[in-house]
Amino acid sequence: DRILRRFVNAITAAIRTNFYQLDAGGQPKQLIAIKFASGALDALPLPRPRYEIFVYSPRVEALHLRFGKVARGGIRWSDRPQDFRTEILSLAKAQQVKNAVIIPVGAKGGFVPKPLLKGAPREVVQAEGATAYRSFISTLLDITDNLGENEVIPPENVVRHDDDDPYLVVAADKGTATFSDIANTISGEHRFWLDDAFASGGSAGYDHKKMGITARGAWESVKRHFREMDFDIGNTPFTAVGIGDMSGDVFGNAMQQARTMKLVAAFDHRDVFIDPAPDPERGFLERRRLFDVPRSSWQDYDRNLISRGGGVFSRAMKEITLSSEACSALGFTAAKATPDDVIRAILRAPVDLLFFGGIGTYVRASSESDDAVGDRGNDAVRVTGAEVRAKVIGEGANLGMTQRGRIEASLRGIRLNTDAIDNSAGVNTSDLEVNIKIALARPMRDRRLSREARDALLADMAEDVAALVLRNNYLQTLAISLAQERGLEDMGFEQRLMQLLERAGELDRAVEFLPDDVEIADRRRRSQALTRPELAVLLAYAKLSLNHELVQSSVPDDPYLGRELGRYFPKAIAERFPDALEQHRLRREIIATQLANSIINRGGPSLVARIADQTGASMARIAAAFAAVRDSYGMTALNSDIDALDSRISGRLQLELYRAVQDLLLDRLVWFLRNVDLAQGLAAIVAHYREGITALEAALEAALPQAATMARKGRETDLRRQGVPDELARRLATLPALVAAPDIVMIADRTGRGIAEVAATYFAAAAFFRLDHITSAARGIVISDYFDRLALDRALDSIGEAQRRLAAGMASNAGAGLAAVEAWVAPRKIEVDRIRMAINEIANSGLTLSKLSVTASLLGDLAKN
Repeated sequence: DRILRRFVNAITAAIRTNFYQLDAGGQPKQLIAIKFASGALDALPLPRPRYEIFVYSPRVEALHLRFGKVARGGIRWSDRPQDFRTEILSLAKAQQVKNAVIIPVGAKGGFVPKPLLKGAPREVVQAEGATAYRSFISTLLDITDNLGENEVIPPENVVRHDDDDPYLVVAADKGTATFSDIANTISGEHRFWLDDAFASGGSAGYDHKKMGITARGAWESVKRHFREMDFDIGNTPFTAVGIGDMSGDVFGNAMQQARTMKLVAAFDHRDVFIDPAPDPERGFLERRRLFDVPRSSWQDYDRNLISRGGGVFSRAMKEITLSSEACSALGFTAAKATPDDVIRAILRAPVDLLFFGGIGTYVRASSESDDAVGDRGNDAVRVTGAEVRAKVIGEGANLGMTQRGRIEASLRGIRLNTDAIDNSAGVNTSDLEVNIKIALARPMRDRRLSREARDALLADMAEDVAALVLRNNYLQTLAISLAQERGLEDMGFEQRLMQLLERAGELDRAVEFLPDDVEIADRRRRSQALTRPELAVLLAYAKLSLNHELVQSSVPDDPYLGRELGRYFPKAIAERFPDALEQHRLRREIIATQLANSIINRGGPSLVARIADQTGASMARIAAAFAAVRDSYGMTALNSDIDALDSRISGRLQLELYRAVQDLLLDRLVWFLRNVDLAQGLAAIVAHYREGITALEAALEAALPQAATMARKGRETDLRRQGVPDELARRLATLPALVAAPDIVMIADRTGRGIAEVAATYFAAAAFFRLDHITSAARGIVISDYFDRLALDRALDSIGEAQRRLAAGMASNAGAGLAAVEAWVAPRKIEVDRIRMAINEIANSGLTLSKLSVTASLLGDLAKN
């Protein structure tokens, strides 16, 4: 009965097939392809993609998984014929998280050529693999919709039990790095609408190995980890071990990112390399030489350059004799050991950096079994997260660690993210290439641009594309650092985000190894916040959810927010072919992705859940308010100036400066949502408030009370002393006063008074009631409970609203500053003295959430009266 039900379920979940198509000779096609709606397949393991295409023939078996209609990911030549769907699903899951930074969601494909014999010549193996790949890709396109100028063109002899589905792209992966031109040739034969944008890379695309883009992206993560430890790896030698060899793209390029690197040991599937006391410069030059040698291995390393006690050892050896120098470098005691034992010692070595650049899963959690990892080939060498002694881990390769292994290592103080964060630059570059080619297809069709000229333009923009991609790596890792910095303070909002995503069916905490509510409560008792690997996953899901909401909204149609389109592409395209961007087939998706990235990178993963619960605002209104705050305050330039302080000031201080800007963003987001009609047009709103903020900044010297002026100057002096440039120190010291700018602008609008006069009155009122002291103390209260944190934010909002109403009343009188305050107080002296005395008592007795709520209530009553 169960078997029959499974067959019936598979038949009803099937939505397309090529079974009824004929080849050029009028015969049935050699490969059978069936497209399934995966969510309808009852027995599939989680997570379930949206679609999967199963391809079968006596010569090749293959699979393509997609998590959405617009999805992308590589095609892998799998060497796991018995369980390659498990392998591809694991990669697709990582790809889904990785793709949070780009337009498409995650996808992954894999194929297994069947006739391969062990020991066959390399050329025979490659030829059979290419044939299998060609058959697989052609079959995928056989059942995929095409696009004409204005219509969708269904495939011939295919009954479609799903909607239009024309977006299919592929990319290189293990074993298929040189196959992009094959895929694009097939695309041309099918007259597929994407043409050579179908497969990124290839002769008319970006060569990832030549650009070194994946390694450079991973190195942004490595640099951030060390920078926040106040360790400048650009100038200070550091020790490293790694997985891979110099002929590989990711490992080979990564090992050339720092001339200060002392590579103590490395291994791949063939050899073990050990250099106990390497000379950084000589080692760097030798690694570069090996990188330039086709198909090099560690056996090609010049032995004369290896320090005393080192060497290159084949993994086929029965036993390796280790010198005392090698044992000391690896923190290993045995003088003789098997190659597997030596590899485990390398993974556990007490070094500064452990870098993953090769295929395989080498670290699991102590609570996991090797069987649960799903990589039998490395069971003999795998270690646990608790055993790793490196200070920093960089994941240039996929699946180098299990997620539980990452969490275990992070809890022991090791700095790391996830593979999806560290090596996202490759897929980001591929996606940019595809979207650039889609954009340039328009000027090519109307003969403004030849194919040769397009290819030349693509080549000219390579470093511009790299800069855009690496910027994403920089900002994503910064967002994780800021979320980690907030720790328990944001845990309630992070828990709320997980709950909302689960209710929407967008997240399964068990699948992603995120803590459930019971575990979060236990962590709260132990004062243990989410780890970086957990925050990395949450960051991605926050972006994916927000992106989905924004695409469905009117946000991409807003003329002001539409400017995000120009920020996505290299300037050369925007300047030469602006119409190609405006009429891009994925225009809405690009704008939504850009906004989602910016909002979550700058506000943190919990921003949307936090602001939505505080204000009840929709995602679209939150996005508009974000743009209004960011651009009114000039936050992009301010954050860029803080970026420029990399390795010039302490990592702790730099995070503190970023957080000050983030605090301002979060605070004023709520204000704009509650007080401004965002539908009147963002351009006018931004221009008005930007002008008011500039005017307030110019008036602060005269408007601030003496105590506030002294505090501002003291902060400015302190920042300068710690290495912050003079002008930036002044601007950052001014931020606490500029929080009030929108209130002051609104009061000025309503009373007709000048910004300088209103500011003097506003700040005098704050000093009179000691509100500056109260709000400053309130922001220092650490609360991890979600509802308590919401109550804190609401109390601060209420105080701010009451302060604005009181200042507006005072500004309506003649005079300004303290004189205006005293004139307003005079007829209400008894009531004001009573409330002022109560607030003073609260300010002097140690602030709590309940006392803050009382303050908000007292001020609210006074403002009403």
